[in-house]
Amino acid sequence: MQRYTTTAIVLHWLIAVLIIGAFTLGLVMTDMPGISPTKLKYFSWHKWAGVTVLLLATLRLLWRLKNRPPALPASMPAWQRGAAHGLHHLLYVLIFAVPLSGYFYTLATGFPVVYFELIKLPVLIAKDKALADTLKPIHYWLNMTMAGLVGLHVVAALKHQIIDRDGTLGRMLPGRSH
Repeated sequence: MQRYTTTAIVLHWLIAVLIIGAFTLGLVMTDMPGISPTKLKYFSWHKWAGVTVLLLATLRLLWRLKNRPPALPASMPAWQRGAAHGLHHLLYVLIFAVPLSGYFYTLATGFPVVYFELIKLPVLIAKDKALADTLKPIHYWLNMTMAGLVGLHVVAALKHQIIDRDGTLGRMLPGRSH
């Protein structure tokens, strides 16, 4: 069975780790009471992870547009192929929508995003409390939707590995020979 390219595999796993880290930080930091140096540090790390996801997702999308993914197993039912393609499309949308909604939410609260405390990202919108109040739950629910879809993606991959034994998961695992 044909595997994904090394570039696709590296980008997939980097983005996955960053999303899990940013999601976890988001849950932890928003549960912390008040304002503290630790909470502010977590907010910065969360933003840096989000910006990095956005940058890597852009690279991954550009790579994907020029490099077709390997075909799904012929033995896979058509409905599963359709569901897999649909899920991947939704994940791509969310990989962009989640960090962008967080970026615009941050700007609407009146805080700039300074990537790794070095690069001030453009302030594209002015402070706007009403917009911030709208974007906060949007960012939250986009994250929760992504978490659910990532969970479904993992369950499907494990199903193909454990039940179907069709090699689907092995196409994306790092460190395996071609």
